[in-house]
Amino acid sequence: MIQVDILAIGIHPDDVELSCSGTLLQHAAMGKTFGILDLSRGELGTRGTPEIREAEAKEAARVLGAQFRQILDIPDGLFTHSPDNWLKIVQVIRACRPEIILCNAPDDRHPDHGRAAKMTADACFYAGLEKIETFDNQGNLQEKWRPKAVYHYIQDRQLTPDFVVDISTVFDKKMEAILAFRSQFYDPNDAGPATPISGKDFLDFMDAKARVFGRSISATHAEGFICARIPGVKNLFDLQ
Repeated sequence: MIQVDILAIGIHPDDVELSCSGTLLQHAAMGKTFGILDLSRGELGTRGTPEIREAEAKEAARVLGAQFRQILDIPDGLFTHSPDNWLKIVQVIRACRPEIILCNAPDDRHPDHGRAAKMTADACFYAGLEKIETFDNQGNLQEKWRPKAVYHYIQDRQLTPDFVVDISTVFDKKMEAILAFRSQFYDPNDAGPATPISGKDFLDFMDAKARVFGRSISATHAEGFICARIPGVKNLFDLQ
């Protein structure tokens, strides 16, 4: 697996696109690399199938320009915070050695999001412990690696961010990546079952939410994040 600067993790395919894909695009424009890790296949979702969602996830990754996208087999909805599950995350972290992890919201409408946030943050810590052994696909012992920072992206609930990222110039590309998940989001020709995210009003909400985050920094659109720990700055003039 290729080394990347940022690893974006979500429990469901499309979590990353909905919540932090603009930030990934913005940093890619600055020369940073990123990968995406989906912890589950989203098999409990009302619309689509795991196979359809996997194909859509690959297309979204292509739109975004991800270096890789990996999907684990952690059970959707039924997962526990157990070594069997968090060790799978540790293996990926050690394989791609990111400086920054972006992961699920610490609290949200969907109960999987908060549980995945805790499990992912803990996996980032465990990945830095020498005595926790994991192996790569060739059976080689992996070296320890701990990311420098973990940031939780904000999802459905309007949580107060610790900071926001200006995504004004890449918002249209973010929406293109979201709409790669055709089975999940608004399509006037789709007669599938209605869900809280399948109507046109949800896409309007995505635009409005990004505008609300952007307003605080005089930007058109932004994404919000919550810090796992207090961040430090070297220059006050770098803050907007």
